[in-house]
Amino acid sequence: MSFDALIAKVRQAEDALEASERRTTTQWRQVATTWRSAWTPGRIVIAGLALGFLTGRAQPLKLAGNGGLLNLVSALSGLFASAGAQAAAEDASDAADAAADAANATPVE
Repeated sequence: MSFDALIAKVRQAEDALEASERRTTTQWRQVATTWRSAWTPGRIVIAGLALGFLTGRAQPLKLAGNGGLLNLVSALSGLFASAGAQAAAEDASDAADAAADAANATPVE
């Protein structure tokens, strides 16, 4: 096979790939549009109720065993809460320092 024939074959494969990509993109947009339009508020509520019921039937906390997973989650939530509180306290301290500096810089008449 000559070099020109190979180049033509590559171009043909690239054109086929681009056409396939355009078709796939068009089909994906159509699926996404259909998916979004299918989720009406009533269907969202029904899906939430069904998933809540199924989650309750599965009893996930019973599967965690003796609260080990629950203890881990509560410990992690406490860790994140304390980190957030510390950051808020530092911000409040910085704001108080800035207010004190502004009050001291203001001339008294």
